[in-house]
Amino acid sequence: MIFRDLNLEQNLIENLESLGYKTLTPIQENSLKYSLEKKDIIARAKTGSGKTLAFCLPIINNLDKKKYRVQSLILAPTRELATQIATTLREVLRSTQNIKVLTLCGGVPYRPQVVSLSHEAHIIVGTAGRVLKHINEGNLKLENINTFVLDEADKMLDMGFFDDISKVSSLLPKQRQTLLFSATFSNEIKNLALEFLDNPVNIEVEDEEQNIIKQVFYEVNSRDAKDNLIEKLIKKYQAN
Repeated sequence: MIFRDLNLEQNLIENLESLGYKTLTPIQENSLKYSLEKKDIIARAKTGSGKTLAFCLPIINNLDKKKYRVQSLILAPTRELATQIATTLREVLRSTQNIKVLTLCGGVPYRPQVVSLSHEAHIIVGTAGRVLKHINEGNLKLENINTFVLDEADKMLDMGFFDDISKVSSLLPKQRQTLLFSATFSNEIKNLALEFLDNPVNIEVEDEEQNIIKQVFYEVNSRDAKDNLIEKLIKKYQAN
């Protein structure tokens, strides 16, 4: 399946193609057919599967671009992942004018985030603790949020963020779309889905075949033996 088969704006499709996105990955194909219809989903997807784009496109699809208010919230386990997600969103949205993506993460100065929030944004990407702090202090308004994403939910649970996630979720509008992505489907993740999602579609994609790297160690006692061995190994693996 290709991106032109999706019901997306033409300028968005053209930008995706210019970024090198043409064919959907399995997680994208299996999730987007439901998420673009505004259904909640719980999807098992690992890093590198294309999951970021799988939830970015529904977010963009749900945006009211003329409304300069926070409409989407993405929670990630780490600042690094949140930054990567924000970068992907900005790349995908570069052909769409006046859409602001803001990151709210711990480990960086708090005050500049407050100033940025005072100027509003469309999409927030952040870590649970820092996002909750902004909510509690009245900096982040939630009443216009229509899409809530939990990325790498299993890692967030492992890091002890359940209470923060639960609190954030309880403050969001009831009428919203929630997308949960996790590398595993543990009982904790299933319970999380029951609490936060509304009749979600369960999506599991078989892991794509990966190249296996085989490591072999050879002990050699001299430089001559080492050079001789290297020559033989090169001939062996060139033949294969």
